[in-house]
Amino acid sequence: MPLRPFLIPTLCAATALAACGDGVRISSTRSENSDAKGVLKVVETLQCPQTMGSLTRKGSASAGGTVCTYVGPKGAEVTLQLVALDGATPANVLKTFEQRLSADLPRAMAAINAAEARAQADAAAVQADAAGTAADTAQRAADTAQEAADEAAAASGDRASVRAPGVNIEANGDDATVRLPGMRIETRGDKASVRIGGFQINADDSDGSARVTGSSPDGDNVSINAQDDAAEIRAAAAGEATRASWMLTDNRASESGWRLVGYEARGPVGGPLVIATVRSRDRNRERAFEDARDLVALNAGE
Repeated sequence: MPLRPFLIPTLCAATALAACGDGVRISSTRSENSDAKGVLKVVETLQCPQTMGSLTRKGSASAGGTVCTYVGPKGAEVTLQLVALDGATPANVLKTFEQRLSADLPRAMAAINAAEARAQADAAAVQADAAGTAADTAQRAADTAQEAADEAAAASGDRASVRAPGVNIEANGDDATVRLPGMRIETRGDKASVRIGGFQINADDSDGSARVTGSSPDGDNVSINAQDDAAEIRAAAAGEATRASWMLTDNRASESGWRLVGYEARGPVGGPLVIATVRSRDRNRERAFEDARDLVALNAGE
């Protein structure tokens, strides 16, 4: 499916954001300042209410108050855990949770890994192509060919150019470049690249992939890696404390019926971490995942 039909809606959305003045904003609190609101707590025993939104607790807390289990809509499972670091880094602890959860969606993880491998291979190929004289020669030849193609396109009426204060739009067949204040969009056939502030979006219709990476001025990081029916979403707040979430989704149900797995984790420097893991048969995360996040916030703080 061509990408150009999405160009105008994207521009309209961006223009609307720009009209708001402040644009898109991502904010977080940090725990380095003990006087700041949102300082994360050192937890010794979990608080496990009987209900939290759509979730209902199964039994009572186990393992000395460090594990609570909940059930949610459509058989969703949420496990709240208190995890000591014991000398490990938060990243290593959370990686273990990711490996355990992703085993429930093997096809989704395989698709994401394949897309990541292709992206790395493409990046390596670009670097290699730009390394030698042969690449420079090829680029000059390509530029010459492009100029000829531009002239032909202009003659056929398939080329357009719009220039205004702060706006530069160049379209040539299926290719287009759009520059607006704080935003740049490029389409090349099936591929599109969008940069808005600190966020970069790359999409390729030929293999159904899309990658979103970015960070806020405060250093909060967000990444989305989508491949056909699968998507991996990761977010981490700035600061030395741990505020992280991870999610893997698949339109196709796994053998066990799961369509979404993930976690929400928070904890002060040095731990322990309060981690809620989520398994759901519904890709709509707004219920079980948000309620799991509230459980974590109840224990560790915002």
